Amino acid sequence: FDLGMDIGSVSFNLVVMTPWGEVFREVYVRHLGETYRTALNLLESLGEEFPLDSCRLAAFTGLGGKALAESLGGVFVNEVFAQARGTYHFQPQVRTIIDMGGEDAKLILVGEEAGHLVIQDFAMNTMCAAGTGSFLDQQANRLGYSVEDFSELALKSTTPPRIAGRCSVFAKTDMIHLQQGATPDYEIIAGLCQAMARNLKSNIAKGKTITPPVAF
Repeated sequence: FDLGMDIGSVSFNLVVMTPWGEVFREVYVRHLGETYRTALNLLESLGEEFPLDSCRLAAFTGLGGKALAESLGGVFVNEVFAQARGTYHFQPQVRTIIDMGGEDAKLILVGEEAGHLVIQDFAMNTMCAAGTGSFLDQQANRLGYSVEDFSELALKSTTPPRIAGRCSVFAKTDMIHLQQGATPDYEIIAGLCQAMARNLKSNIAKGKTITPPVAF
């Protein structure tokens, strides 16, 4: 089997695949800053079903991928290439990839030439929580929800308010005013999601053509 690990600023993603690309197992877990301990726990959890001496290839990507690849003797892959190749493997028709992580957000424009993937352009956000998963995490914590609850709650909205999306401090101020005005939480949450979309459109996607199909 092949093993892939994506070590982000917030979470670990692990996938076990056959050499021909079929997914056996996938795991998502927040590492809470303990990347090495989490890696060890995940590898031990593979147990007898996937003994490590049967691993043909171990590849690592993400913020902490290089250090782990060096420690465990694996291969490090740049996360833009990993994201593009992974998307192309499962959905080769996709032409725009939007990836929103804990610390950064990416826009990757891809094409195809002679049956092969071509990365035509990409852009990333500046080092700021606004427009990333951490932005939603912060605001979810303020409202007393998990970020996993956000999608379901946001769908209840009919009139989402406009909330500042360029700065998490300004967003907090807008939220406090809305809460003081008894605006329902689900409306505020929908406003936050729209603020993130506007931020991505005006910041990362500025001057670029988003060609469908789009993968998120």
